[in-house]
Amino acid sequence: MGNRGMEDLIPLVNRLQDAFSSIGQACNLDLPQIAVVGGQSAGKSSVLENFVGRDFLPRGSGIVTRRPLVLQLISATAEWAEFLHCKGKKFTDFDEVRQEIEGETDRVTGANKGISPVPINLRVYSPHVLNLTLIDLPGITKVPVGDQPADIEQQIRDMIMQFISRESCLILAVTPANTDLANSDALKLAKDVDPQGLRTIGVITKLDLMDEGTDARDVLENKLLPLRRGYIGVVNRSQKDIDGKKDIKAALEAERKFFLSHPSYRHIADKMGTPRLQQVLNQQLTNHIRDTLPAFRSKLQTQLLALDKEAEEYRGYRPDDPSRKTKQLLQMVQQFSVDFEKRIEGSGDQVDTVELSGGAKINRIFHERFPFELVKMECDDKEMRREISYAIKNIHGIRTGLFTPDMAFEAIVKKQIVKLKEPCIKCVDMVIQELINTVRQCSNKLECFPTLREETERIVTSHIRDRESRSKDQVLLLIDLQLSYINTNHEDFIGFASAQQRSSQTNKSQSSAGNQVIRKGWLTINNISIIKGGAKEYWFVLTAESLSWFKDDEEKEKKYMLPLDNLKVRDVEKSFMSSKHIFSIFNTESRNVYKDNRTLELACDSQDDVDSWKSSLLRAGVYPDKTTTVESETTTTTDNFSMDPQLERKVETIRNLVDSYMAIVSKCIRDLIPKTIMHLMINNVKDFINAELLACLYSAGDQNALMDESQEQAQRRDEVLRTHQALKEALAIIGDISTSTITTPMPPPVDNSWVGGSTGGRRSPPPSPTAPRRMSSGQRPAPRGAPLPPNRPGPLGPFNNSADSPQAPSRPNRAPPSIPSRRPPPSPTRQAPP
Repeated sequence: MGNRGMEDLIPLVNRLQDAFSSIGQACNLDLPQIAVVGGQSAGKSSVLENFVGRDFLPRGSGIVTRRPLVLQLISATAEWAEFLHCKGKKFTDFDEVRQEIEGETDRVTGANKGISPVPINLRVYSPHVLNLTLIDLPGITKVPVGDQPADIEQQIRDMIMQFISRESCLILAVTPANTDLANSDALKLAKDVDPQGLRTIGVITKLDLMDEGTDARDVLENKLLPLRRGYIGVVNRSQKDIDGKKDIKAALEAERKFFLSHPSYRHIADKMGTPRLQQVLNQQLTNHIRDTLPAFRSKLQTQLLALDKEAEEYRGYRPDDPSRKTKQLLQMVQQFSVDFEKRIEGSGDQVDTVELSGGAKINRIFHERFPFELVKMECDDKEMRREISYAIKNIHGIRTGLFTPDMAFEAIVKKQIVKLKEPCIKCVDMVIQELINTVRQCSNKLECFPTLREETERIVTSHIRDRESRSKDQVLLLIDLQLSYINTNHEDFIGFASAQQRSSQTNKSQSSAGNQVIRKGWLTINNISIIKGGAKEYWFVLTAESLSWFKDDEEKEKKYMLPLDNLKVRDVEKSFMSSKHIFSIFNTESRNVYKDNRTLELACDSQDDVDSWKSSLLRAGVYPDKTTTVESETTTTTDNFSMDPQLERKVETIRNLVDSYMAIVSKCIRDLIPKTIMHLMINNVKDFINAELLACLYSAGDQNALMDESQEQAQRRDEVLRTHQALKEALAIIGDISTSTITTPMPPPVDNSWVGGSTGGRRSPPPSPTAPRRMSSGQRPAPRGAPLPPNRPGPLGPFNNSADSPQAPSRPNRAPPSIPSRRPPPSPTRQAPP
């Protein structure tokens, strides 16, 4: 035998599988499938049953040939079967298995010989098998029968090719001995997918049904029509034996007696039969396992190295040791403090590449969201002028004023400053929420100790809430400081005399910034009609004067350029079916913005992107729309309000003064609010975690209770130890497999060009002086020793001889010869000498 045999290989592989089953993992050795390929009634199912050792496949009427049967053999302590379509149901009677196969076949294909490529999946658990996958494929047929389609042959061929094309599929090409081997469809299909013959084994069936005086000796000796792995002859049960319920064990014994008693096969009896076929398959499996083991061993060693450190820590682990709990508590709090500071201050290790978080998110709040919220509080130009004119008139009262009152300026400025309280408080709220999220992210590493995690989150969150009230008080104090004194002597304030001049300078500075690029990025235009292609993504470029979009980020093909004059931004409610976040741009004078569209709807992947684009548009002078109820109520008054030239000049002057002073206040607020929050909130929380968190945890209760590990952590520790042990055991078992089996070398290549290619052309086999006299059931048998006719070319090649020709020399009696050395075959058209 080429190795220690199936009896030794099964326990070794079973031990390996048991080692992995103990930790709930699969032992993925990727054992090959074994596909049985052949024509109708070639004996494929019998070969399969003999290999399994059970009589369970349907017989008669070609039932099983209409659907592939994928049979998974699984080593187990007991014997039963189950179907994939009947999960949970165990079949211990294999007669019921046969009935289920018949019923499932008829359910899909009908009862009139229809076919289907949908396989039947059957698992057989047995202590006598190795984990394999065997496939009983439909027999190749030529003529449609019953409901079978006209292209039944091509359909079956395609179905077979789906299975045998896999490199891990071992092909058993089954051919009956009483047919022409040179025209074997099974061998032709095998050569198409395995031209080197590395995974093809020829199986010759029905040797006991050959005509008297004929044999297949030269084929079985691989002298005639050779294959790289050769041929193996088997004798299956006849239909009479099957009908008589002849046991497979008895059939195997009868097969052995046939080969030992037959004069043409007795010298090769030890190389024939189902046991020999099982042995060859076992050799192939052993070789495959040995080829797979290096990569498998490397994978196990990598996993073992990854677990070594953790397993070493857990090996001497004592959950109830007080000193261990104290030490681990200190380590956990220190690690929490380090993680929190890294997330706030930034770090090069463990960088989140999916979304912004921690310090990066707070930075965006400070420099994008907060300025955007400030600008939203500003009045539009019409509303501002109306308020200034009312203020001037109310200050003058019944008199007509000759000068511009500074009290109107102060009243309007204070009203604008009060509006800044809301965005400042909102900024504090957003930072607090991000700090709490950061605390929760950092506490994920404490999940092994749920009590400690819960207490840590509670203590730190309570401290953040305590600092919240102080931070908000300080923010409001800053706003009150601005209200308490209007400093018109500020160096950046333009003053009454320069108000008009300031206006012209502002216009010039805006025009000089026209080509400045503010932002670039991808946006989706959401309101393009379906007729014109629907929503499309473009590369947008925002400058101080225009919004342009291009086909791609190379900016070569410009699609459109939109001037920013009279544009505003408004939010659009997110669609139920859409995952995008949308905002729109519209013209305040009710003109079309883009082609025939009054609005331009732009979509982003997240709300953060929307807020960022709005902030960029603000820098370009595109302000958010304020469609409030109060504004709608005053629209009529605003539209009908008119001013005399003198009042209009006063309004313009105060308007410029307000803009100048509010620019100073906004600049101060944008600078001081982030500093205030940073000092009173963020830095204070970091200092609290570093200095006081541990003391608060000790004072919160029993520190031993804090360090009670979770059930999941206990399971994790046990799993790591078991996995580590299983990996060590598996590596030891692999060593046993490597040293206890012997690799069977691949046979040398042979000339198998006699097998017809897929193009349909065939080459006749070479003549042989020891060719079998006949392998065709359509001819009359010739008595042993009768003269053989000269070779004539024909469909069966040069060994297609007529039994009644007197010109052939008589065949001498042969002793069992050894396999002769290979020699190149003569030309297929060469005639044998008379």
